[in-house]
Amino acid sequence: MVDIARPGLARRLDRAKTAAVATMGIKVRALRDAGHDVVSLVLGEPDFATPANAIEAAHQAALRGDTKYPPYDGTRALKEAVQRQFRRDHGLEYALDEILVSNGAKQILFNALMATVNEGDEVVIPVPCWFAYTLMTRLVGGEPVLVSCPQNNGFRLRPEDLEAAITPRTKWLMLNYPNNPTGAVASRAELAALAEVLLRHPHVWILSDDMYEHLYYSEERYATLAEVEPRLRDRTLTVSGVSKTYAMTGWRIGFAGGPKDLIRGMGAVQGHATAGVSTVGQAAAVAAMDGPQEGVAERTAIYRRRRDYVVDALNACPGISCHRPEGAFYVFPDIAGCIGKTTAGGRLLNTDEDFANALLEEQHVALTHGAAFGMSPYLRLSYATDEASLAKGMERIAAFTHALR
Repeated sequence: MVDIARPGLARRLDRAKTAAVATMGIKVRALRDAGHDVVSLVLGEPDFATPANAIEAAHQAALRGDTKYPPYDGTRALKEAVQRQFRRDHGLEYALDEILVSNGAKQILFNALMATVNEGDEVVIPVPCWFAYTLMTRLVGGEPVLVSCPQNNGFRLRPEDLEAAITPRTKWLMLNYPNNPTGAVASRAELAALAEVLLRHPHVWILSDDMYEHLYYSEERYATLAEVEPRLRDRTLTVSGVSKTYAMTGWRIGFAGGPKDLIRGMGAVQGHATAGVSTVGQAAAVAAMDGPQEGVAERTAIYRRRRDYVVDALNACPGISCHRPEGAFYVFPDIAGCIGKTTAGGRLLNTDEDFANALLEEQHVALTHGAAFGMSPYLRLSYATDEASLAKGMERIAAFTHALR
């Protein structure tokens, strides 16, 4: 937390908490610097290389001098590529002035909240959730309204729980499928049921974070809310990007389609904060989105194989029960059977954070505790890493849990 007593610092910084993933990353680096072999299963970052055609497109853009200030809302070429992807994947039609390109999808979310949320406005957030939703909401002065989505419902939001959470002060509902951290996916029927609730509350905006939309393991095609219920299209912001699908996290390219007035307001926020996005990065994104897509299916098949290995390995560990997710590249195992026990190193595990810290210290495996995502006692494990590291990590987790007393 920032020390707000220091002269010159804004009081809002007291709401700018450090994310648990960042805290765990600091610990991992310290152990590695000390010479320890650490298996990190923390970051949601593909271990694959960016497609060669995307890299070449960036190279050619630089060579031809496409290195000047870009339009603040995205180049025409990339916005047209986004148009094509929305049409191809979901049958959604957006005009160019209904599309915004940002420095990663995270800036899209911040722009949307900054452009719309007034002090005290409520944002309904199903949990478990990506920690950024709650942290950003508080930073801009909003109030997160957390709605529990338990494992017995597949970590998915139920219509009756959504209905109970909405008040006259509700500004947004955040939806994220496939979900970070659980990998849960809502079916078309489940989205339609949520849509019926939202149609009764026309003052509520909907943010559909589809960042993991192409990492989906069902035979049924992934669907997004505005596609399932077109009547909600004019108050739904549909968000995606190239980071997870094309292993382009460092290129920082996110985008959204939504109502023109909302996109204009988000663009105004971005224009005063960061302005436009790297021109060569946008050229790379166009090539990735318009180029061959076979690699996406190949990587998804690899993720699915890793998922099955990790789920089976965790379920073989005493005290752990792991749900099999439908998408993304995370598992969110329940560790209730480990709470209250003592590790081989003598540490009493009272919480999932205790488990994560003890596992790192005693077995040098890094995970993120579930409380950071709004639900305990769980852990988030990312299997977006190589099979050898996963095998080593699973062996160490098994040794850790078998030694609990």
